[in-house]
Amino acid sequence: MTNPGKLPPVIPPVIGSPRPPPLPPVVGRAAPRPSPPVIKASIKEPIARQTRKAKSPPALFTPEELERFKNLLVFARMVVEGYFSGKHKSPFHGSSAEFSEYKEYTAGDDPGNLDWRVYGRTRRLYLRQYEAETDMVVYLMLDTSGSMSYAGTGRQSKYLLAAKVAAALAYLMIHQGDKAALATFAEKVTQFQPPGGTRKHLHNLVSELEKVQPKLSTGMAAAVEECANLFRQRGLVVILSDFFTAYEPLFDALGHFMHRRFEILLLQVLDPDELNLPAMNVARFVDLESGEEVRAEPEEIRAAFRATMRERVEALAFQARQRRIRHAVIHTDRPYLEAIEAYLGFRGQQDFKA
Repeated sequence: MTNPGKLPPVIPPVIGSPRPPPLPPVVGRAAPRPSPPVIKASIKEPIARQTRKAKSPPALFTPEELERFKNLLVFARMVVEGYFSGKHKSPFHGSSAEFSEYKEYTAGDDPGNLDWRVYGRTRRLYLRQYEAETDMVVYLMLDTSGSMSYAGTGRQSKYLLAAKVAAALAYLMIHQGDKAALATFAEKVTQFQPPGGTRKHLHNLVSELEKVQPKLSTGMAAAVEECANLFRQRGLVVILSDFFTAYEPLFDALGHFMHRRFEILLLQVLDPDELNLPAMNVARFVDLESGEEVRAEPEEIRAAFRATMRERVEALAFQARQRRIRHAVIHTDRPYLEAIEAYLGFRGQQDFKA
């Protein structure tokens, strides 16, 4: 009998007691037959991909990548004078130290900028105008729709590669004194981090990239239009996506940025399986965004599939070139750091090779 108000004594476990014998196998039940490999493909867009059980997103960078990543700072000097210019001359006239030109004074102008020496020589009123030195802003738009989760056997997913490239560009911009912003989107913009240039901002941006799990369908044109209202200061817009979307509404939406003289770079991220179907017998092609599926023999559709994909990639590049928009293809079976180094080193864009 226990005393009232006191807990019963703890009985220690018996050490060395045998474990119960394992259950006998079930007799007469055949082992389940393996199902055909599941390949992801949109019914509307013939894109192959294998589905996998969703996992927690891995950390973006391995220790080896981080060590090599530091070497990218060497390219910052080249970047400043090139496409990713660090200190762009702004057409907006301000009060910085670099003189631009004279402008004849008119009613309503600020008399504080009058050049009295010119007045003494000409007896006419002129204003000194200046070119403002402004921080470059890179706006990273990252596609997080379901198709970006595809990963071929032994390769990283398209999203993970795109996230690494986005983090690398943000790292370079911030470490050379510029700013980076991030917008993730699927059917619409799902998250937006305004431009920032601090180490804390970079940490928050990379942390957000690590948390994302691609899902939902693509609404790229609507997302681009939404971002056109979010991106205030003119800069460089980098869109990282597989671009499995209709091109006409996309370029119509990009017109909002072109009208405001933004620079635009389209980085198309593709897996080799999406360019040339892997060898197998019968496969199920499953749309990662809608769940629709169809069975087919890859050997029977390989030629048409490959031709269709080549046409789509070349059509995107052509339409971008017509509008003076830069386009490059990044493959998931190639080291992403080499792609960035090649681009920053101006060794040419990555041409599509099927």
